[in-house]
Amino acid sequence: MTATRVDADVIRRLPKAVLHDHLDGGLRPATVVDLAAAVGHTLPTTDPDELAAWYFEAANSGDLVRYIATFEHTLAVMQTREGLLRVAEEYVLDLAADGVVYAEVRYAPELNTRGGLALSEVVETVQEGLAAGMAKAAAAGTPVRVGTLLCGMRMFDRVREAADLAVAFRDAGVVGFDIAGAEDGFPPADHLDAFEHLRRESVPFTIHAGEAHGLPSIHQAVQVCGAQRIGHGVRLTEDIVDGKLGRLAGWVRDRRIALEMCPTSNLQTGAAPSIAEHPITALKDLGFRVTLNTDNRLVSGTTMTREMSLLVEEAGWTVEDLRTVTVNAVKSAFIPFDERKALIEDVVLPGYAAAF
Repeated sequence: MTATRVDADVIRRLPKAVLHDHLDGGLRPATVVDLAAAVGHTLPTTDPDELAAWYFEAANSGDLVRYIATFEHTLAVMQTREGLLRVAEEYVLDLAADGVVYAEVRYAPELNTRGGLALSEVVETVQEGLAAGMAKAAAAGTPVRVGTLLCGMRMFDRVREAADLAVAFRDAGVVGFDIAGAEDGFPPADHLDAFEHLRRESVPFTIHAGEAHGLPSIHQAVQVCGAQRIGHGVRLTEDIVDGKLGRLAGWVRDRRIALEMCPTSNLQTGAAPSIAEHPITALKDLGFRVTLNTDNRLVSGTTMTREMSLLVEEAGWTVEDLRTVTVNAVKSAFIPFDERKALIEDVVLPGYAAAF
């Protein structure tokens, strides 16, 4: 059976794995409204439905500045312990409701300290909220494992601090590291010290590269900094001509360096022209380890079910394709091998078999 004959309800029931999803980009609109009122922050509207529409319109404006500005409001309500606990718990429950069985959530602790929380307090609070969400999801019969990636903001000067936090909390729910923020003008190698420290301490990391900036950012991320995964990486296709892989593309494919691809988000930021033409399909067909992700669920107005459905409807993906990218994601997760193997064999593959 091909996925083109499967409706969204069936896709929703399929087990899913997401590696690239930002905590501050996935809040419930009603939660933003409630928390904004509590802290005295002014929103574009206090109607949850209108706020969701405002986010979606801004994200689809084609204006990267407007897209980034949407985070002003989510971050404003994530500066207190109460706000972080609620956001983190709901994050997990929303993923569970969408059929996600494994997720890695990323955020930059330095962006959540305006209310007086120390960096370590931010991490501890988010982990507490995630744990509460996982406990509730398991009790409801929809268990989901969520690991945390701590981000350093590449255009600021606290990346090494964030790396130190990842090392300190690696046995307390943090599974890896990332750098986020503006790619263009802020190359990964600027933070080589942080990545060398992470390697010495055996903490895996991914790097945003190959979206706003091209092949040099991917080369630096992989060959200079040693990233085990690439966030987005859509412009890797610039190293592929008529199906022939250049040296960098060949290295990424042959070493099974996972690409954390986010179709809807890439359309909104102008990194891809359409779902049908998004590089994820061509790279999948060429044997790259592509994974499917949401990036920012509120800002992009999306879910994993929606991302899968779009690829089925507009890019001709099959059930086998959906299963492949799900298995790819679990294989590339920053958790121990035996846990990845168990997730694939005991959850993902039986879940796909049961759906049909």
